[in-house]
Amino acid sequence: MDASTKTKKGAGGRKGGGPKKKPVSRSVKAGLQFPVGRIGRYLKKGRYSERVGTGAPVYLAAVLEYLAAEVLELAGNAARDNKKNRIVPRHLLLAVRNDEELGKLLQGVTIAHGGVLPNINPVLLPKKTEKAAKEPKSPSKATKSPKKA
Repeated sequence: MDASTKTKKGAGGRKGGGPKKKPVSRSVKAGLQFPVGRIGRYLKKGRYSERVGTGAPVYLAAVLEYLAAEVLELAGNAARDNKKNRIVPRHLLLAVRNDEELGKLLQGVTIAHGGVLPNINPVLLPKKTEKAAKEPKSPSKATKSPKKA
């Protein structure tokens, strides 16, 4: 047998052993930043089910990436509001607690060094003085009184 007729070792089914294609990750194929392969591995190793479909890790990676992007955007806004360039746990807490849906999702979660939302019970605020309460706010309304028909 001639050596030229045999396919090269490791050709992987390619006739004639043509140029090998560069591997493309599933994350790139899905257009994601989160690692689809790693998430798939964790799903299998975690024994959540007997079998894991090919679409499951892609979907899960997309959901996790969306949630991370949402939290980061809101935390970045909170950092900018506080005139800071760096996101710290306080900004994460403000972002999560001020957003209705994220707040519900992370209801029982404690963020270390996050503090609490600024909130003062109205009962604890100082009462208005009696003078300010008796004086009318605008003179035009003081002269007019509701007339009964």
